[in-house]
Amino acid sequence: MTGKWTASKASQTRQGFWSSLVGSTRASAYGLLHLSALEKRSLNAEQIRRLRFQRPSNLVAGVPADQLSAQERTAIIIQELGQVHVQINEPEFRSFLHDVIAALNEGLEPSKDTATLIDSLHDAFLERGRWALQGQIKYAYYGFLASQRFTKTNLHDQEKLADLRYPAEWHPNTRKIQRSIHLHVGPTNSGKTYHALQRLEQAKSGIYAGPLRLLAHEVYTRLNAKGKLCNLITGDERQIVEGDVSMSSCTVEMVPTNLAVDVAVIDEIQMIGHEERGWAWTEAVMGLRAKELHLCGEERTVPLIKELAAAMGDDLRVHHYKRLSPLKTMSASLCGNLNNLRKGDCVVAFSKVIIHRLKAEIERRTGKGVAVIYGSLPPEIRAQQAALFNDQSNDYDILVASDAIGMGLNLSIKRIIFSSTKKFNGRIWAPIETSQIKQIAGRAGRYRTATQAVETSTEESSGPAAPRPKMSPDVSPAQTLGLVTTLDRRSLPAIQRAMTRQADPIMSAGIFPPDNILVRFAAYFPPSTPFSYILLRLHNTSLLHPRFHLCILKDHLKIADAIEPVRNLTVNDRIIFCASPASVKNEFDPMKGVLQALAECVASNSGGGILDIPGLDLELLEMEMTVGSRTSLGKLEALHKALILYLWLSYRFAGVFNTQAMAFYIKRLVEDKIQKVLSQGSEISRRATQYKAESGRTERHHVVPGDQKSEGADEEFFKRGRSDHELSSARFEAQINLLDGVKGDGTGYKTPAGSSLDLVASLRDFKTVPEPVKVGTTA
Repeated sequence: MTGKWTASKASQTRQGFWSSLVGSTRASAYGLLHLSALEKRSLNAEQIRRLRFQRPSNLVAGVPADQLSAQERTAIIIQELGQVHVQINEPEFRSFLHDVIAALNEGLEPSKDTATLIDSLHDAFLERGRWALQGQIKYAYYGFLASQRFTKTNLHDQEKLADLRYPAEWHPNTRKIQRSIHLHVGPTNSGKTYHALQRLEQAKSGIYAGPLRLLAHEVYTRLNAKGKLCNLITGDERQIVEGDVSMSSCTVEMVPTNLAVDVAVIDEIQMIGHEERGWAWTEAVMGLRAKELHLCGEERTVPLIKELAAAMGDDLRVHHYKRLSPLKTMSASLCGNLNNLRKGDCVVAFSKVIIHRLKAEIERRTGKGVAVIYGSLPPEIRAQQAALFNDQSNDYDILVASDAIGMGLNLSIKRIIFSSTKKFNGRIWAPIETSQIKQIAGRAGRYRTATQAVETSTEESSGPAAPRPKMSPDVSPAQTLGLVTTLDRRSLPAIQRAMTRQADPIMSAGIFPPDNILVRFAAYFPPSTPFSYILLRLHNTSLLHPRFHLCILKDHLKIADAIEPVRNLTVNDRIIFCASPASVKNEFDPMKGVLQALAECVASNSGGGILDIPGLDLELLEMEMTVGSRTSLGKLEALHKALILYLWLSYRFAGVFNTQAMAFYIKRLVEDKIQKVLSQGSEISRRATQYKAESGRTERHHVVPGDQKSEGADEEFFKRGRSDHELSSARFEAQINLLDGVKGDGTGYKTPAGSSLDLVASLRDFKTVPEPVKVGTTA
């Protein structure tokens, strides 16, 4: 690369330059540091996984950033800067990098711009690890090019556009209405949402907004069952009821703020402080044109909602509720003994790996059925697993779940058992917040059982029972005591302290720049400027009131970078994709390819049939799945997420993604297969336990999360690969097959391929796609 870099020249060759730069520096994570792109493509998934966790010989990059000393972090940052520095031929930017390196290396007093980059590099390194340094240097490079192009007037106009101090002004029509806000606050299982929904049922027109599709679907079912015609509106599903409809049940992100109604209910209002999704609650609170606005959530939201109501000129009444059933923290743990588990227990773990290993270990030791619930399971499967656990007539006595049980599911849990008091946040194992502990613990004990709730709902409705029927304080069954404890004694004091503390108040509400501001801000930059840089620059330029915080760009930046190579996308197209329910973990994530393929369809306005999308691994539906295999489940869950993304986009680009009915049908097939893999895995474990009991065999002790012999046992449990249990389960399966006369191909213990015909080919031949089952899905 020769010659001076100008803004126009950078615009023409930007993509190729930065791609070659990233390839030449090879600043990939950990063991992949020294591999070329060609070498990476030649590796299989297992080789990549192993290399990612190898510790490079020249640096301590295998250690989490926050466990490195300041000198070690600085050394790594200097190396990254040095690798980029030698590739840059633009004199001024190269000189700038030289000043940054000198300031870091020699302890010189940095200039304002140099200090800004140094701070951003340290923050990115601590927050997201070494791989984030390349992104920060890239944004600094584009910022340098932009500074050459913009005049002082341009910069002033950008700062004016990025003034986000008064988001209430984004909804002028709502500010013309004198609203009455009712804030219902109390602990879990206190009836606060029930009272708000009672008021919604009495209104002529209204909206319900919940954090989950399951909640939106529940209210949709409830209102229609009571004769109040209601539409369902979520990100990837619409159910429009015929007739004079005056009600809508939505996920919060889909709230129609331009619709005037009598009553609106916003559930889980404490989510307004969430670092990623909080903007949706703020948008709903400030934008809903409702005469009565009912907010339901935790006590810690009261100070913030009072400030927001005063700023908007709305009246506010606060309603306080007490828990309807008692909740008690036990004085003793289970001492790491899974045999102490009893019917109605829920073991809470904070990793999918640990959840599956706990499920297998409990089934192996006790012979009891175990249901599982975690975030990456499709909502429909979560509801089915919850139903298995709630059903008193089967043998699914135990539930192993993540913090996903904190909201959205009605569960007959008698005792919550924490397997750990730490959660892996992507970098380290961090202590769980008090508010999260109390919300999860609050699921233990119910004013009435889930079985009673379902029976009541079924009597009230001719349609299907809701996945999570609301409890009614008007009924008076015997109260159920809820118990809270831990799997090991070392974690119990932390839970006991958290249960007696008050959670910290929520200090700010999340906001996100509206689309019209993003479009106007992007107009200042050349068309070839990476959209991720535009997003980041707007965030860094934004001026905020202390009452608000900007929601982080965790997925937005990764999605923007994933679809950056796709040409002919408008700014509005890129905004829509960045708001989609997709998550790109790393450059090897299959979702990146799916996003690119879908973006290519939008750019070309063609090729959007569900069977024609590259990267959708529909062949999984034909393949045999090893029962209980986390790999099999992971692939099916990834396919389900890709189908959700397709459906979500089909409502925004209906002319392009025009096989929506087919997508719903395939989505149901995937859900059926996931449920089959989970249920057959449980059956194998129970049969293995029965076989060992009958044969009188004994087994050695297996380490489980919480059964900790030394500091950090949970962390080691999380990091380990295949467990000894999985290996032994394979042997048990072979033994049981021989006892039962099962064929060597595993018939009966493998998920069947479904059909001898090629599934994809048969789908292409369908003249009429089977009508999909209508289920609630995510926003």
